[in-house]
Amino acid sequence: MSLVSGLTGFKTLTKREILRFLRRPRNTFVPPFVTNVLYFSVFGVILGGRVGSVRAGGQSIPYILYILPGLVVLGAIANAFENSSFSIFHGRWNEYIEEALTSPMSYSRMVAAYIVSGATRGLLVGALIAVVGAFFTHVDLASVQPFYLVAFALVITVLFSSIGVVGGLWADDWDNLTMMNQFIVRPLVFFGGVFYSIRELPSPYQELSLLNPMVYMVNGVRYGFLGVSEVDPTVSLAVLSAMTVAVVALDVALFRRGYGLTD
Repeated sequence: MSLVSGLTGFKTLTKREILRFLRRPRNTFVPPFVTNVLYFSVFGVILGGRVGSVRAGGQSIPYILYILPGLVVLGAIANAFENSSFSIFHGRWNEYIEEALTSPMSYSRMVAAYIVSGATRGLLVGALIAVVGAFFTHVDLASVQPFYLVAFALVITVLFSSIGVVGGLWADDWDNLTMMNQFIVRPLVFFGGVFYSIRELPSPYQELSLLNPMVYMVNGVRYGFLGVSEVDPTVSLAVLSAMTVAVVALDVALFRRGYGLTD
């Protein structure tokens, strides 16, 4: 297979998967918009008015500003996971994934197409949530760490899009996909320090929180937005990058084996 034909297949599949969710904005963008308006209104304005501020990194941060990065993470990874898992499972369910499997594309490029499209959706939803948050609070641009913000945004969306590929191959029915998103991904995020500082937790819950990978994702994005973090952002980025490489390699290996793709 020539390099040109392989890249053509990758671009075609990626374009199809991106257009699939762009053409359905009521399903893709309206739900996170409405949900996060409610989050910012209830948790940020109403509850935040009582909480006041959170102490983090030696700074006193308004509560509504403190939860902004966590809500961005929640929306970004949930949509990245949902897009790739749905694409894979829907293709298996309706048997049109066979068109990609019988094409001259390599398995690595097929996997890359699903991952890139899922990560793109996650990044777009994350950006949407950040814009919604800007109407409720103000981010000091002097505190923004552009490298870490972009790096963490890319790593976490690619990671969860890759995990979504595994979910799409593993799921036997639609309930499996819903279960993974609602009962695994979202709870881990909520216990990852989105709405509270893990430093406020008593022992041993504080130590146990450090076993949750979402803590490092939320704090990494928080460092990108606010310049404060409860864990070392460089170490977090390195660990999450290694996890991403491992899951992507697993995706390619599963495609090569035909796991979930053939009866």
